Amino acid sequence: MTRLRVPDLVRLGGYGLRSRPLRAVLSALGIAIGIAAMTAVVGISASSRADLDRALAALGTNLLTVTPGQTMFGDEAVLPDSAVGMIRRIGPVQSATATGKVPSTAVYRTDRIPAGETGGLAVLAAQPDLLSTVGASFTHGSWVKPSYPTVVLGATAARRLGNVPAVYIDGRWWTVTGVLAPVPLAPELDSAVLVGWQAAGSYLSFDGHPTTVYTRSQDAHVSAVRSVLAPTANPSSPDEVKVSKPSDALAARQATDQTFTALLLGLGAVALLVGGIGVANTMVISVLERRAEIGLRRSLGATRGQIRTQFVTESLLLSLLGGAAGVLLGYLVTGLYATTQAWPTVVPLWALAGGVGATVAIGAIAGLYPAIRAARLAPTEALVAA
Repeated sequence: MTRLRVPDLVRLGGYGLRSRPLRAVLSALGIAIGIAAMTAVVGISASSRADLDRALAALGTNLLTVTPGQTMFGDEAVLPDSAVGMIRRIGPVQSATATGKVPSTAVYRTDRIPAGETGGLAVLAAQPDLLSTVGASFTHGSWVKPSYPTVVLGATAARRLGNVPAVYIDGRWWTVTGVLAPVPLAPELDSAVLVGWQAAGSYLSFDGHPTTVYTRSQDAHVSAVRSVLAPTANPSSPDEVKVSKPSDALAARQATDQTFTALLLGLGAVALLVGGIGVANTMVISVLERRAEIGLRRSLGATRGQIRTQFVTESLLLSLLGGAAGVLLGYLVTGLYATTQAWPTVVPLWALAGGVGATVAIGAIAGLYPAIRAARLAPTEALVAA
């Protein structure tokens, strides 16, 4: 018996699909939707992660933040006013700066606003090198005049206050000299109104104690610096100091995104399963409708193995058609969404290969039972039934 060559199998499988094009397209569409969903979910997640990695690379992951914790009695601790100077003496530390919260101070856009309507904006005394240390930049304007009543607005603060030339703080007008862009690694600055360190002491009774210290270290020594920051900032009570790494918060957000991605992948898998059932249904009906063809081929000498291989090949072609369309559609959706978010378009190679591999597996499984059923038909039974 002559063995069917691969080109012959492909030609036979293609003939089966071409003879019922609408049914083939609808079945392939079910596979395509599942593959497109899974490819797009993985691609969008990978693109988001690439954008986060790009942002971290630009901002740096070597920023550490020192804040006061609590005393043994549960009260809020206080950092010594010498904390910044002591931290700067640590060898691998490249820069250190601080902000200090000015107590009982509210910000208003005019002097006509009732005292209780503060808008939730904090007034922070800021040292001159704050922006370079936290990686902040201006949307417009410049830094404060350290000894004069001037302010710089965070991005959220500027949005709430509006485009004002000056703000009203503690019975005095303060000139707005600049507005900051959002600061990813120090989001607390977005809703802050920053004043000069000296001006805060002169006009707002600021006591000079820092409430947040920001420090940059050499990348290779971040962990070592982190371990000594607490005793350096407050030697007498190191247990009353909290040290954090802002980029860890972004990593936590990424972990949350990964959980959501897993959920969406589950939905894509369900869509893929539905598509596989559609392929199986199509192949079963095809066997029933083509019993005369099967009987004729068996009468002409086709073996059960050749009949079985023919229908499995047809199922594989149908699934591969849907898989190729799904991978392409998923890639296009990823690219479109990433473009709207200004992200780099990233679709992992394993996702593309996995999509194709999933279609092959689905095609083999979905076509196996119909192929076995077709191969078991006796020539005379198939011809008489037809």
